[in-house]
Amino acid sequence: MLSKRFPRMSVALAGAAVLLSTGTAYAQAGFSLSGKPVIAMLYYGPKNDGGWTQAFDEARVKIEAALGQKIQFVENVGEDASVIKPAAERFISRGANIVIGTAFGQSDAMKDLAAKYPKVAFLNGSGTTNGPNLESFYGRTYESQYLCGMAAGAASKTGKLGFVAANPFGVVNWTINAFALGAQKMNPNATVNVIYTGTWNDPVKERAAATALIDQGADVIGQHVDSPTPQIVAQERGVYGTGHHRDLRQFAPKATLCSSVWVWDRFLVPELKKIIAGNWKPEPYGAFIPMSGGGTDIAGFGPAVPADKVKVIQAEREAILKGKQVYAGPLKDRDGKERVAAGAVLSDADLWKMDWFVKGVVTQK
Repeated sequence: MLSKRFPRMSVALAGAAVLLSTGTAYAQAGFSLSGKPVIAMLYYGPKNDGGWTQAFDEARVKIEAALGQKIQFVENVGEDASVIKPAAERFISRGANIVIGTAFGQSDAMKDLAAKYPKVAFLNGSGTTNGPNLESFYGRTYESQYLCGMAAGAASKTGKLGFVAANPFGVVNWTINAFALGAQKMNPNATVNVIYTGTWNDPVKERAAATALIDQGADVIGQHVDSPTPQIVAQERGVYGTGHHRDLRQFAPKATLCSSVWVWDRFLVPELKKIIAGNWKPEPYGAFIPMSGGGTDIAGFGPAVPADKVKVIQAEREAILKGKQVYAGPLKDRDGKERVAAGAVLSDADLWKMDWFVKGVVTQK
């Protein structure tokens, strides 16, 4: 994501995410390791960042338990190939034959490494490059954000919700729209005011945005940024919020109603077992993981969500796990244009390039 898991802001680069669903396929013969599995991970940030990277680190511990082996890792591997390649090659020189990246900005370097080391398997969280021994993966975060939106709609007294967002890209816009649709399932008149900070992790800007939204009347604050600051501000101001990446009750137990959380181990354990078993065939366009496949899930609920509403949300969660689509038609945008016809479902390509908003969403910089 831009300036973090995406590289520096560029419409062209942001559009590259569509490669996950629209790239050119390649012939797959099946990949097999030439020795015992030795796994290494390249963390974008520090393992205790409270968000994106920490979710990977927590998954690592669970993966180690499931596979019965230790996983090597290095922190603070940024988006520069001059940093990424040496970090990966150090592990490979020590025998690593499975390397897991954790950033969009590592995508090109991963592609180069996969070509240079055809006997090594590469996986990359939020990447866009793929190949015979390389698979990028990302989760359908709109599913869990829809459920958090339901919690927000159920807890709100005013129906006025706020949302602190990073950048106006498809991966963020689909969470905003899903959050709004979830809220409107509980309260058809719910609205969502959105402020973009222009960065993935800037507590100062996030505090300013959350404060402004609350001053405008929002009594629940959703988020798609990396730090827990919006939840902390919500607690300080006596309102509620919903978190992203991890269970943010850790930072704001009184305010956080629900969090969209990464559960990477649920995807990576079976995927790593496939690699270890041999004849692994990576998804040619990358793995775009539904909640049922271990992308995201929810953690909650706060006491402000009524017990009867919790049951409704849990029922929706079960429906999504069984295949219910958040972006099913008929669905119009806030200007009345039909975006999904009755009986249809929004395509993955249209998800990645989402630049429109549903009724009730008000966006501001």
